[in-house]
Amino acid sequence: MTAHPAGMTYADYLQLPALLSAQQPLSDLHDEMLFIVIHQTKELWLKQMLHEVDLAVRLIESDEFAPAYKALARVSRIQSVMTLSWDVLATMTPVDYSRFRHVLGTSSGFQSAQFRELEYRFGIKDPRYLDYQEGGSEGRARLQAALDAPSLWDAADAARARAGAASWLEVYRDSDRWFALYQLAEKMVDIDDALAGWRHTHLLTVERIIGDKMGTGGSAGAKYLASTLTKRAFPELWSLRTEL
Repeated sequence: MTAHPAGMTYADYLQLPALLSAQQPLSDLHDEMLFIVIHQTKELWLKQMLHEVDLAVRLIESDEFAPAYKALARVSRIQSVMTLSWDVLATMTPVDYSRFRHVLGTSSGFQSAQFRELEYRFGIKDPRYLDYQEGGSEGRARLQAALDAPSLWDAADAARARAGAASWLEVYRDSDRWFALYQLAEKMVDIDDALAGWRHTHLLTVERIIGDKMGTGGSAGAKYLASTLTKRAFPELWSLRTEL
């Protein structure tokens, strides 16, 4: 089979008929389409970030830092795009959303298996989130695999140990000597910073649209989101700054 078969169209290659038929509003209200597109796009970007993090972990495990930087930089750029998407969703008013919110039933972004998988792959491994995926489902299997596998933090910390640096604080205090590790750490902080920004903007958007109502999936809504703002994937890389 050739890489570029004759007659392949743009729509064929991107499977546009399947992609563009995946938006199936359950109401006849105009704004439900935006809600679906925003969240489907988010899931596509999460898929790409997982693809990049998987590559970065494998590269770091082989001490191939430069190409790992590229993959991690791509992750943080995608995060910026995802954060900006909340601005688009915020064009939906509380009245707009309340008109179709009932059709969501108990579905919620809180149940996104890919988002939890990404947290696990970064190193935020809270096993409680396994319970939000059905037993035997692909989402639960992927989450369990991510929980069991070395995270980005695990891979980076193992690379530091292999190189002979006693701690990340040592890496930062002598950044010229440990420049490859120092750069790796800063790429990871970029990701953590962007994740915090995404969480904050998500919270503001939710507060703007539904206030303090409970989430559709049964979470505490804005209160739950506020409780996540201090989560860090790489807390050691933040705390060492106080000691520099």
